[in-house]
Amino acid sequence: MGWVAAGADYQVSVDRGKVVARTAQGKRLKALPKALRDHEVVVGLRQLIDWLKRHEASCRTEVERWMIRSLPVPAPVIAQVWADESWRSVLRDLVVVPVGPGGDWDVAAAGLLRDADEEKGLGVVDLDGESTRITAATVAIPHPVLLPDLGDLREFAADLGVEQGTLQLFREVWRFSSADDLRRFSGAHYKELRHVQSRATAAGYRVQGGTSVCRIWESGATVLASVWIGDGDPSYETETGDLVFTNAAGEVLAPEQVPPVAWSEGLRMAAALHAGRVVEEEGK
Repeated sequence: MGWVAAGADYQVSVDRGKVVARTAQGKRLKALPKALRDHEVVVGLRQLIDWLKRHEASCRTEVERWMIRSLPVPAPVIAQVWADESWRSVLRDLVVVPVGPGGDWDVAAAGLLRDADEEKGLGVVDLDGESTRITAATVAIPHPVLLPDLGDLREFAADLGVEQGTLQLFREVWRFSSADDLRRFSGAHYKELRHVQSRATAAGYRVQGGTSVCRIWESGATVLASVWIGDGDPSYETETGDLVFTNAAGEVLAPEQVPPVAWSEGLRMAAALHAGRVVEEEGK
């Protein structure tokens, strides 16, 4: 952004999420002068920075929701928000797939999103490395577990130096192998319950009734993945339980009944909780 006067002697601006200052003559200062720290213009810019951070987090949450649910997204909506840097940063380089009138995905026409225009459509780099445009009315931002040849896509993105603002291609993916996977990450020991609760909430999961819960909407139905993390005094020791999948009515689903995105996201949650466990050193 440009420079804004803060009194007669200084001008201030925002650079990389921080308020910076320069003299009225244009000399950039290494630090914000004490005289400016409580200046109303500086306070206003700090509030703007806080708002932008919340806005970017909101954009990322919304785009991740589109991906996890694999929702059809109107292409004009992407074009309208593209001018906003926060939206653009979380959308750029995501794999988008045209959705036909009947709801079918044209995976062969998928590409990495690079531009969006209401009249021209979505500019993408296709999987042959060519720049092209998607003119379909709606597109999907697929969860990686639904992408065929995911390994090739990851290699292609790495070759292009792609850094996605929303974790898609390099998101941890878990595919069903056996019912034993439900116990794969159980038994993670925490010295205090509050530690695993904090880890769960920091990762975006809801903690209720002694469990960490991940809710997934897939194929027209809600699936809840949950892991027991313990309840009671937050200072008590605790140990995580098995991963359980239930439907919206609370009925336990057999592993074979769990759809692929829900399975992957449930295992991802269990793995994240397991990774924060206390690991005892050998010989103790």
